[in-house]
Amino acid sequence: MSFLPVLKIPAVLLRGGTSKGVFFRLEDLPADCRKPGAARDRLLLRVIGSPDAYGKQIDGLGGATSSTSKVVIASRSARPGHDVDYLFGQVAIDRALVDWSGNCGNLSAAVGPFAIETGLIDAATLPRDGQATVRIWQANIGKTIVARVPMQDGRVLESGDFELDGVTFPGAEIELAFLDPGDDGDGADARAGAGGQGEGAMFPTGRVVDELALPEDLVAAGRLRATLINAGIPTVFVDARALGYTGTEAQESVNGDAAALRRLEAIRAHAALRMGLIDALDEAATRPHTPKLAFVAPPQRYRASSGRIVEAGDIDMLVRALSMGRLHHAMMGTAAVAIGAAAAIPGTVVCEAAGGAPRASVRFGHPSGTLRVGAEAALVDGQWRVTRAVMSRSARVLMEGVVRVPAEILLPSKELP
Repeated sequence: MSFLPVLKIPAVLLRGGTSKGVFFRLEDLPADCRKPGAARDRLLLRVIGSPDAYGKQIDGLGGATSSTSKVVIASRSARPGHDVDYLFGQVAIDRALVDWSGNCGNLSAAVGPFAIETGLIDAATLPRDGQATVRIWQANIGKTIVARVPMQDGRVLESGDFELDGVTFPGAEIELAFLDPGDDGDGADARAGAGGQGEGAMFPTGRVVDELALPEDLVAAGRLRATLINAGIPTVFVDARALGYTGTEAQESVNGDAAALRRLEAIRAHAALRMGLIDALDEAATRPHTPKLAFVAPPQRYRASSGRIVEAGDIDMLVRALSMGRLHHAMMGTAAVAIGAAAAIPGTVVCEAAGGAPRASVRFGHPSGTLRVGAEAALVDGQWRVTRAVMSRSARVLMEGVVRVPAEILLPSKELP
């Protein structure tokens, strides 16, 4: 049996925030993979090493966690006022699925450095020293992100003293501003063209708090108060105590409980249906990346995964969030945007956990430590609108070169693995 020569595709492995992923320039992908479809998904699955029945992604670049099973496609932007278009794919580990339904806030921090270092932005427009302002069009959700990337001697500066809980080593600080992160439907056409989907209003039910009707085996009395919000990423916030949690849980205490994970996934599916993201409960399995499910609680003392003690007085609230069916080791950047947005709006479950008064900035505790995020909210014509959310991350190139992929994966007759 003969085989085709292996494909060699330019790529860069980057860490952004508490995630890492494989980045591609759109122009470097095989022609059939430059548009949404099965060929693109087959290629990216093979790059990452999915689906892997062993759950390890040994034969790919994925790291066998939701935080490390990610891909990014970037290109020069033809959109006025933007420098680069950014498309994000969350790759399932044990299934042949690439979920394009949302953004990754952590990897958003690496888009600017990647665009600068790979020539997607004209070097003549960049400062030699100081901060480069990179305007990013997030194609999955049809929103603008403004990144301020530190520069030194005409190159991206990666070294620095900015510390981010969940990342072992310090780096240079990159400030991210998510403009108008609350979804009002304006980006629906752009999302559809990029392979994403329109999600509706920031509060899809028109309320800052809803009561979900659930089977009684999921929650006591079959009722669960929840804030359903589209800001940064569709997110479902519930009170930790209603689920039997304290909000101080470590990652292994939740992820080691298979029954709890099944219960939490079922709650997420019911919330997705209520948000209008799916038409039937079983469809939730086809979009595991969104919505996110998070549980919140008032501040209290706990031990972070690094061993450091986080005092109650150091934080405004506690948050634990699930990503791709498992408790996240820190906090997804997009979920942090949702936290900041909800904390700025009175009456939400998040605002209640943070003391009840709306906050322009909130510091919350997560399994790896703490994070601060700010948001600007206003009531406009009877509807809440968040105009801006800001947080800081760091990013670093881990490896650059080419990825090698068996060419057979692109044959038209090839089914998804």
